[in-house]
Amino acid sequence: MKALVLAAGEGSRLRPYSLHTPKPLFPAGGLPLLEIIIRRLIAAGCRALCVNTHYLHEQIRDYIAGQNYPVPVRCCYEPEILGTGGAIRNLSDFWDEAPFFVINSDILTDIDLQKLYTFHLGHNSPLTLALSDAPECNHVSVSAEGFVTAFHGEKNTDLRRAFTGIQVADPAVLHFIPPGKSSSIDAYRRMLRAGKTIRAFDASGYAWQDMGTPERYRKGVREILIRDAFSGAWPDMSRGCVEKIPLKGDGSDREWLRIRCGNKSLVMADHGIRTQKETVTECDAFGNIGTHLFRQGAAVPRIYLCEPFSGMVFMEDLGDTRLQELLDDTPDIQKLYTKVIDRLTDLWLLGEKNFNPAWCWQTPSYDREVILEKECRYFCEAFLQNYLGLAFSYEDFADEFAFLAGHIEKHACTAFMHRDMQSRNIMVKDGEIFFIDFQGGRLGPVQYDLAALLTDPYARLSGTMQEMLREYCMEKLSQRISVNAESFRKGYESCALSRGLQILAAFAFLSRVRKKQWFVQYIPAACHSLKQILSGKIGNSLPKLRECVMNALPASGSNPLTGAG
Repeated sequence: MKALVLAAGEGSRLRPYSLHTPKPLFPAGGLPLLEIIIRRLIAAGCRALCVNTHYLHEQIRDYIAGQNYPVPVRCCYEPEILGTGGAIRNLSDFWDEAPFFVINSDILTDIDLQKLYTFHLGHNSPLTLALSDAPECNHVSVSAEGFVTAFHGEKNTDLRRAFTGIQVADPAVLHFIPPGKSSSIDAYRRMLRAGKTIRAFDASGYAWQDMGTPERYRKGVREILIRDAFSGAWPDMSRGCVEKIPLKGDGSDREWLRIRCGNKSLVMADHGIRTQKETVTECDAFGNIGTHLFRQGAAVPRIYLCEPFSGMVFMEDLGDTRLQELLDDTPDIQKLYTKVIDRLTDLWLLGEKNFNPAWCWQTPSYDREVILEKECRYFCEAFLQNYLGLAFSYEDFADEFAFLAGHIEKHACTAFMHRDMQSRNIMVKDGEIFFIDFQGGRLGPVQYDLAALLTDPYARLSGTMQEMLREYCMEKLSQRISVNAESFRKGYESCALSRGLQILAAFAFLSRVRKKQWFVQYIPAACHSLKQILSGKIGNSLPKLRECVMNALPASGSNPLTGAG
């Protein structure tokens, strides 16, 4: 038998994702949809295949040329899309006397193709359509005897079913398809009017998903990846009923789910379908950096599966307890934080080893541009201007911001940095510490992570506690690398200031622009922390910024934790 795989469509319903990747090359479980179809056709007994192409045809051509199939697979480029009927007729010289398959390239299914072909050989109708029950797509009428009687738009009282995009046809069908551009459904209507019969193959017992829209693609891929992720985590586990439990995120737009099967569970982070082909995405960074950190022995969740195109990552379930939620009920906060710092120093030094900056999502390192644009300018625009409604601009403090950036660069103790090391990104499971949300990781000053941890508005550690923990960290780190104590402290102070600017900007943006009002409650604590930092030595070098912060920022509405020794 031979087969035609229909792959010429522009995927307009999948835009913008299909602007850089043709729909047939969208991956599902690590393989392009086209590859899955080709493999299944070959397994069913096809001895030659043709793939019609048009939109981004070079990518499909190059993909097929790079494979080593056991049967001939050729591309047939259509300068103008011929339609489903025209594509079949266009291959008149390819078909022989045997019935042939025609199958869409944008479906996911486990329909038994060999069983379908055998079914077709067992009756006298020139065409068999594989039909399934999908209420939103049920546009084909079927009689009680299993014959197709009408198509979408035609009045008919028979049972309605969905055409799966899979069919087996005799060469006689070609007589009903005119040369040039045409629809196969129009040809099949002509067949019915001419008294020919079309048989329905009941595929309702099989899985089938049309992948022609972003929603359907995500749905179909998610089910495959859930299966593969559980198989990767527990190879001997038998499949059972899967429960999907939504989890609440913070500032991110990602969707989080706990996927539970029996007494096993994984957490899925859905970053969304890839919108650009070449650039590193947040999902790329999450998968690559997370896998690297785990392999190095850092305290991060194990990633079992990452599919960068669909944006889905499946990882170890660390439970629901964040560091922030333990603080009110922990009698010895200092002891708890020293344990965090022990793991944090591991993260810095283990993460730096063999770290590849090409994995980074935003910038390969925490550099001057990040400080000036993503923290200082961000603070002026998102917080001072858009949140507080003040007239201050970045240019008002440009010289002081330049000093701050230079001060950080001069005193940086460089290793791997997480960049958002706060108590809601630290999980505690069975008494052990784990770090999450590492997709913003890069090389940079470790003092920044330490400052983010200790000046965290979610935790509100006292100034005395912050100082004790800073000294503990410096001592712990000096046991493993060379640390200049005076330079480390200066770097810490300037990093704490830069982090303070960034977090106020982020809280303002998330609450005002993203309408996530949950963050508003932490703005007073963040303001208090920034004022405390500028009251120190670093503030003497930044008089304009200090005056602005002291006079314009709202007062803290909550008392910091005193901590217990």
